[in-house]
Amino acid sequence: MSSAKPSLDLLRSLTEEHVLHALMEHGRLTRAEVAARTGISKPTISEGVRRLVDAGLVVDTGERSSGRGRAGSYFTLAPDSGAALVVGITPQGVVAEAVDAFGVVVGSADVALPRDAGVGAVGLALTRAANAAAARVTGRLRLAVVSAADPVDRETGRLVHLPDAPFLVGDLDAPSLLATAVDGPVLVDNDVNWAARAERAAGGAGAVDGSHDFVYLYLDEGLGLAVVSDGEVRRGHSGLAGEIAHLTTQGPDGRATRLTEVFAQLGLRRAGSTAIDVGRLRTTIADSGRGASTLDALGAAVSGVLEAAVALVDPEKVVVGGAWGSDEAMVGELRRRSADLPRRVPVVVAAVTQQPQLVGARAEALQRLRDVIITTVRTPDPV
Repeated sequence: MSSAKPSLDLLRSLTEEHVLHALMEHGRLTRAEVAARTGISKPTISEGVRRLVDAGLVVDTGERSSGRGRAGSYFTLAPDSGAALVVGITPQGVVAEAVDAFGVVVGSADVALPRDAGVGAVGLALTRAANAAAARVTGRLRLAVVSAADPVDRETGRLVHLPDAPFLVGDLDAPSLLATAVDGPVLVDNDVNWAARAERAAGGAGAVDGSHDFVYLYLDEGLGLAVVSDGEVRRGHSGLAGEIAHLTTQGPDGRATRLTEVFAQLGLRRAGSTAIDVGRLRTTIADSGRGASTLDALGAAVSGVLEAAVALVDPEKVVVGGAWGSDEAMVGELRRRSADLPRRVPVVVAAVTQQPQLVGARAEALQRLRDVIITTVRTPDPV
């Protein structure tokens, strides 16, 4: 029995995909350079480029190659290919970036927030930042990826109000607020999950060392944990996996208490808030008088959470991030206690330390934007 041959339309669309991928990775190329990078014949690539130019997806830059041999025309993506919107919502403010298909931030905006900002103020800041970033885009915003420092409902993308969360903005509906600015889907997830994705992507050279199974413990003003299993972040049924603030652990007095209450008992919360006072915490740990006892209490409380996570998830490693989670003394304490657990798991410091949530969200937005552009040239093979 002879196998079915791919249709001519399918072969053409595959060639065009290769051309677009090459241009996205390198910015501008001649047809000969595309052929060399893809391994496809020059005549086939030339026809593919011609079709993409006719479709308005690729343009001739007007520049010509120099050097020996025949000069070639440089091609690149059309300026109106569009961009993806990347948003970070934190207690400090809202940052929005417009990222093009080359991974370049072509527009950005940052709107500060007061610490007691509610859903109305955050919603206004979100739309202002998004519109300001979008104003710098040639073409349209094809999709958005949002990182929020609050739990996120998996189905709706709304933020979820949980008791004692340090950054409460009600059920902010980012997809609805961005609907007029973005043509396509709006993907929303919490900041710890995005940070874990950034760590997974950096694994080849970073602390995760290529692991596809780890937990990412985030210790900052807020507390969170992301579970990465088989290379994927596991969000749970409703999207609330990893909300560890209310897990029962050991308090400073040796009694069982919720993790978030440990910081209240140690006097390490911000005034009038459940947010952890990071500056005070780090100063206290470094203090020659209180440092050892505070570090011991924090180590016992956090290790209790990690012991539960290790038992339930069976990770290869524990990655610790956040402003005080990656503190040398804190990491050392967690490593010491981890060695005494029934199931020993290495504790490592996060490799991505500068805005890891935006790094993760930006990478996802770029991949999705490229997929959207590629999809425009895909032709289904007729049955």
